[in-house]
Amino acid sequence: MSNRHKVFVSYHHANDQADRDKFEKICTERYDIMVSRSVQDGDIDPNLQTETIRQKIRDGYLRDSTVTVVLIGSQTWQRKHVDWEIGSSIRNTQLNPRSGLLGILLPSYPLVNGQHNPRTIPPRLYSNVQNGYAKLYPWTTSATQLQNWIHEAFLRRNTHTPDNSYPTFVNNRSGSGWT
Repeated sequence: MSNRHKVFVSYHHANDQADRDKFEKICTERYDIMVSRSVQDGDIDPNLQTETIRQKIRDGYLRDSTVTVVLIGSQTWQRKHVDWEIGSSIRNTQLNPRSGLLGILLPSYPLVNGQHNPRTIPPRLYSNVQNGYAKLYPWTTSATQLQNWIHEAFLRRNTHTPDNSYPTFVNNRSGSGWT
Protein backbone atom coordinates (compact mmCIF):
# COMPACT_ATOMS: atom_id res chain seq x y z
CA MET A 1 0.00 0.00 0.00
CA SER A 2 1.16 3.52 -0.72
CA ASN A 3 0.84 6.56 1.52
CA ARG A 4 2.65 4.91 4.41
CA HIS A 5 3.32 7.29 7.32
CA LYS A 6 5.26 7.31 10.59
CA VAL A 7 2.51 7.28 13.22
CA PHE A 8 2.64 8.01 16.94
CA VAL A 9 -0.27 6.45 18.85
CA SER A 10 -1.41 8.24 21.99
CA TYR A 11 -3.72 6.34 24.35
CA HIS A 12 -4.49 5.48 27.99
CA HIS A 13 -1.89 2.76 28.63
CA ALA A 14 -3.61 1.14 31.63
CA ASN A 15 -7.10 0.96 30.08
CA ASP A 16 -6.65 0.69 26.33
CA GLN A 17 -3.52 -1.38 25.70
CA ALA A 18 -5.44 -4.25 24.05
CA ASP A 19 -7.12 -1.90 21.56
CA ARG A 20 -3.82 -0.17 20.82
CA ASP A 21 -2.29 -3.59 20.13
CA LYS A 22 -5.15 -4.46 17.73
CA PHE A 23 -4.77 -1.11 15.95
CA GLU A 24 -1.04 -1.54 15.50
CA LYS A 25 -1.44 -5.15 14.39
CA ILE A 26 -3.85 -4.08 11.64
CA CYS A 27 -1.67 -1.16 10.57
CA THR A 28 1.82 -2.65 10.78
CA GLU A 29 1.71 -6.43 10.67
CA ARG A 30 -1.25 -7.25 8.47
CA TYR A 31 -1.32 -4.35 6.02
CA ASP A 32 1.88 -2.29 6.39
CA ILE A 33 -0.05 1.01 6.50
CA MET A 34 2.30 2.73 8.91
CA VAL A 35 5.62 2.70 10.68
CA SER A 36 4.87 2.74 14.40
CA ARG A 37 6.67 5.44 16.36
CA SER A 38 4.71 4.61 19.53
CA VAL A 39 5.92 4.07 23.04
CA GLN A 40 5.68 0.36 23.77
CA ASP A 41 4.85 -1.04 27.18
CA GLY A 42 8.06 -1.04 29.22
CA ASP A 43 9.96 1.41 26.98
CA ILE A 44 9.95 4.20 29.56
CA ASP A 45 10.15 3.82 33.32
CA PRO A 46 6.85 5.22 34.68
CA ASN A 47 8.63 6.20 37.91
CA LEU A 48 10.73 8.84 36.15
CA GLN A 49 9.93 12.52 36.64
CA THR A 50 7.18 13.80 34.32
CA GLU A 51 9.54 16.15 32.48
CA THR A 52 12.04 13.30 31.87
CA ILE A 53 9.26 11.10 30.46
CA ARG A 54 8.13 13.93 28.19
CA GLN A 55 11.66 14.59 26.96
CA LYS A 56 12.13 10.88 26.13
CA ILE A 57 8.82 10.76 24.25
CA ARG A 58 9.48 14.02 22.39
CA ASP A 59 13.04 13.19 21.34
CA GLY A 60 12.70 9.44 20.88
CA TYR A 61 9.24 9.02 19.39
CA LEU A 62 7.44 12.22 18.35
CA ARG A 63 10.36 13.78 16.48
CA ASP A 64 10.25 11.12 13.80
CA SER A 65 6.45 10.88 13.41
CA THR A 66 4.26 12.62 10.83
CA VAL A 67 0.79 11.76 12.19
CA THR A 68 -0.53 11.30 15.74
CA VAL A 69 -3.50 9.00 16.26
CA VAL A 70 -5.32 9.37 19.59
CA LEU A 71 -7.17 6.21 20.58
CA ILE A 72 -10.04 7.42 22.77
CA GLY A 73 -11.45 5.17 25.47
CA SER A 74 -13.61 6.04 28.46
CA GLN A 75 -10.86 7.86 30.41
CA THR A 76 -8.38 8.96 27.75
CA TRP A 77 -9.39 12.62 28.13
CA GLN A 78 -8.13 12.53 31.77
CA ARG A 79 -4.51 11.61 30.99
CA LYS A 80 -1.84 14.31 31.31
CA HIS A 81 0.54 12.44 29.00
CA VAL A 82 -2.11 12.17 26.25
CA ASP A 83 -2.72 15.92 26.52
CA TRP A 84 0.99 16.62 26.39
CA GLU A 85 1.57 14.22 23.45
CA ILE A 86 -1.14 15.97 21.43
CA GLY A 87 0.32 19.38 22.28
CA SER A 88 3.83 18.31 21.32
CA SER A 89 2.60 16.70 18.11
CA ILE A 90 0.96 19.84 16.78
CA ARG A 91 3.73 22.25 17.76
CA ASN A 92 5.99 23.11 14.84
CA THR A 93 9.63 23.51 15.90
CA GLN A 94 12.97 23.24 14.12
CA LEU A 95 13.69 19.80 15.62
CA ASN A 96 10.10 18.49 15.71
CA PRO A 97 7.91 19.37 12.71
CA ARG A 98 4.15 19.43 13.25
CA SER A 99 2.24 16.17 12.83
CA GLY A 100 -1.22 15.52 11.47
CA LEU A 101 -3.82 14.60 14.11
CA LEU A 102 -6.88 12.37 14.34
CA GLY A 103 -8.89 10.62 17.03
CA ILE A 104 -10.51 7.19 16.93
CA LEU A 105 -13.28 6.30 19.39
CA LEU A 106 -12.52 2.87 20.82
CA PRO A 107 -15.20 0.21 21.41
CA SER A 108 -14.90 1.01 25.15
CA TYR A 109 -15.77 4.68 24.57
CA PRO A 110 -19.22 5.38 26.08
CA LEU A 111 -21.44 6.75 23.32
CA VAL A 112 -24.75 8.25 24.44
CA ASN A 113 -27.56 7.74 21.92
CA GLY A 114 -24.88 6.97 19.33
CA GLN A 115 -23.06 10.27 19.96
CA HIS A 116 -19.82 11.21 21.70
CA ASN A 117 -19.76 13.69 24.57
CA PRO A 118 -17.37 16.51 23.58
CA ARG A 119 -16.31 16.83 27.25
CA THR A 120 -14.94 13.27 27.22
CA ILE A 121 -12.71 13.81 24.17
CA PRO A 122 -9.21 15.06 25.08
CA PRO A 123 -9.77 18.84 25.11
CA ARG A 124 -6.74 19.73 22.97
CA LEU A 125 -7.87 17.18 20.36
CA TYR A 126 -11.45 18.43 20.52
CA SER A 127 -10.46 22.07 19.91
CA ASN A 128 -8.58 20.87 16.80
CA VAL A 129 -11.61 18.90 15.61
CA GLN A 130 -13.62 22.11 16.00
CA ASN A 131 -11.19 24.14 13.86
CA GLY A 132 -10.76 21.45 11.16
CA TYR A 133 -7.16 20.48 11.91
CA ALA A 134 -8.19 17.05 13.28
CA LYS A 135 -11.07 14.65 12.77
CA LEU A 136 -12.81 12.08 14.97
CA TYR A 137 -13.76 8.65 13.69
CA PRO A 138 -15.46 5.53 15.04
CA TRP A 139 -13.40 2.37 15.64
CA THR A 140 -12.82 0.28 12.53
CA THR A 141 -10.70 -2.69 11.55
CA SER A 142 -10.74 -1.65 7.88
CA ALA A 143 -7.14 -1.18 6.78
CA THR A 144 -8.25 0.90 3.80
CA GLN A 145 -10.27 3.24 6.01
CA LEU A 146 -7.43 3.61 8.54
CA GLN A 147 -4.94 4.31 5.77
CA ASN A 148 -7.20 6.99 4.29
CA TRP A 149 -7.76 8.67 7.68
CA ILE A 150 -4.03 8.71 8.45
CA HIS A 151 -3.14 10.09 5.03
CA GLU A 152 -5.84 12.78 5.23
CA ALA A 153 -4.47 13.85 8.66
CA PHE A 154 -0.99 14.00 7.13
CA LEU A 155 -2.26 16.31 4.36
CA ARG A 156 -4.28 18.54 6.75
CA ARG A 157 -1.16 19.41 8.74
CA ASN A 158 -0.11 21.67 5.85
CA THR A 159 -3.54 23.12 5.00
CA HIS A 160 -4.92 23.93 8.48
CA THR A 161 -3.50 25.67 11.53
CA PRO A 162 -3.73 23.74 14.79
CA ASP A 163 -5.03 25.21 18.05
CA ASN A 164 -2.58 24.57 20.88
CA SER A 165 -4.04 27.16 23.27
CA TYR A 166 -5.68 24.82 25.80
CA PRO A 167 -3.76 24.93 29.12
CA THR A 168 -1.43 21.95 29.49
CA PHE A 169 -2.52 19.37 32.05
CA VAL A 170 -0.26 19.44 35.09
CA ASN A 171 -1.86 16.32 36.60
CA ASN A 172 -4.22 13.59 35.47
CA ARG A 173 -7.85 14.68 35.70
CA SER A 174 -10.89 13.00 37.18
CA GLY A 175 -14.64 13.45 36.93
CA SER A 176 -17.18 12.89 34.21
CA GLY A 177 -15.75 15.41 31.73
CA TRP A 178 -13.62 18.51 31.34
CA THR A 179 -14.97 22.02 31.56
